[in-house]
Amino acid sequence: MIIFQNVSKVYDNGVTALDSVNISIEKGEFVFLVGSSAAGKSTLIKLMMKEIEPTSGTIIINNMDVGALRPKDVPYFRRTLGVVFQDFRLLPNKTVYENVSYAMEVVGASRKEIRRQVPTVLSMVGLAHKAKMLPSQLSGGEQQRVSIARAIVNNPAVLIADEPTGNLDPDTALEIMGIMENINRRGTTVVMATHAEKIVNDMQKRVIQVERGTIARDEKKGGYIHVN
Repeated sequence: MIIFQNVSKVYDNGVTALDSVNISIEKGEFVFLVGSSAAGKSTLIKLMMKEIEPTSGTIIINNMDVGALRPKDVPYFRRTLGVVFQDFRLLPNKTVYENVSYAMEVVGASRKEIRRQVPTVLSMVGLAHKAKMLPSQLSGGEQQRVSIARAIVNNPAVLIADEPTGNLDPDTALEIMGIMENINRRGTTVVMATHAEKIVNDMQKRVIQVERGTIARDEKKGGYIHVN
């Protein structure tokens, strides 16, 4: 569960990115965050990841009060999240297998757990046959699949995706969204910020539109643009 209660964020330069935002996302939901550039979507995501702190308000994720977390507890909190970025952020000198296994190594997983889990998630994203390849040997869509595998390998409760199809062609983007939807069907909550109008319109998931730091629209089975 993700809850924002009267959350505001004012940056040091005086810009108000969010103004008294209230959001409640239930476990297992698939939610698109849409809105124009600089509307506040990226700020919402950074707050979810505890990259930045709210100026006021309360954020609760996975039953944890994010604002009350001590510094030593932040790494444990982040282990409950999986994150997929637009630019993949893979380690260039590690193979596909190693990029995914590294996410398990940093949380102290055993070699046995890694040997069992990594092939499973690579199969989920259709890359079991490319486990020994380097990122430079993969297409953009394949690199994003590795990024998704890395994000879900530790079975996060919440998957946050920030423009995951932004650098992909339309056909590849649809393949990636099929993977994301499959992950969601397995019970993972998915929150995805996007400008991909066709994807949002085709999938008909919950849509939260952010404009000028406020929630302009929150629709079940919504489209990219509200139609009366």
